[in-house]
Amino acid sequence: MRKNHTLPRGVLHRIVHKSVVLEGNPLGDPTERELHVWTPPGWSATERLPLLVDLTGYWGSGMNHTNWKPGGENVPERLDRLVAEGMARAIVAFPDCFTKLYGNQYLNSAGSGRYADYVCDEIVPTVEAQFSCGGAGKRGVFGKSSGGYGAAWHGMNRSDFWSAIAINSGDMGFDALFIPTLYDDVDALRPFDYSIEKWVKHVEAKPKMKDKDRMILMDLAMGAFYDPDPTQFRNMRLPLDPRTGELIPERWNNWMKHDPVVMFDSLGENLRKLKLIYMDCGWSDQFRIHFGMRRFAKKLDAAGIAYTYEEFDDDHTEVDYRMDIFLPKLAQVLS
Repeated sequence: MRKNHTLPRGVLHRIVHKSVVLEGNPLGDPTERELHVWTPPGWSATERLPLLVDLTGYWGSGMNHTNWKPGGENVPERLDRLVAEGMARAIVAFPDCFTKLYGNQYLNSAGSGRYADYVCDEIVPTVEAQFSCGGAGKRGVFGKSSGGYGAAWHGMNRSDFWSAIAINSGDMGFDALFIPTLYDDVDALRPFDYSIEKWVKHVEAKPKMKDKDRMILMDLAMGAFYDPDPTQFRNMRLPLDPRTGELIPERWNNWMKHDPVVMFDSLGENLRKLKLIYMDCGWSDQFRIHFGMRRFAKKLDAAGIAYTYEEFDDDHTEVDYRMDIFLPKLAQVLS
């Protein structure tokens, strides 16, 4: 049941991809995964279209964005409409990067696996070879929340590979984003002797996981991405003393090194190579990400790097409608 049955319809291709990069990953996550690829209506391999890669937010994978959305549009339906409205034609890939940590930050980490390499060295070449698209100068990456973090990370670390990025409410400004919630997180651990393992196993055994449980799981998982400890349960450790709430300088510094605002100081110049840097965020983001996005924009200004940043009247939730603005920009600049 589509929202609009009258529009010309693209094709969603479902591929099974077997990864080499993820073999032996530290969480024992599967190496064989579905890869969804959308091609626009009437697509022909002779078009040599740009390639866009969708990095979903935490608790998601590419399959979330291609799944049926009752009363609304999933991303392929949105793309059908945008192309009908005049958006430049492109091919869009939806990789599955889900992990036992319940999501991904799309970097290489000893705590999760080589997911930056997975996307750049396996997923993109697979799609480009099969669909005759993309290539140098015609690749863009976009994402929201953790996916927005991934777009920022890839823009700074792999500007040799990507040519355009769109960051929608992307994780940054880690002090504003994480510190307030970490205090709540450790209070939740108290009945379990401050053991991450005991708390996680308790939550996973419940018949129903609460939204607060999901948020805590996400916060704890960041330790495995930014400061992994292979001796700990799922490589997670806290950056603060759980009893006193005092930040542990070495641990917290390891987190902050991964904050895009901090990373900019050593890697920001790479962003100058990109054809487009698009960023947006709700000005009442409940995770306070707008503060980090403003800091990132301030550094871009100081460096004289061209970008677009828009704040809109909303929070962090259900903001896929912003794709109507940035997907056409990505497709156009890469065409």
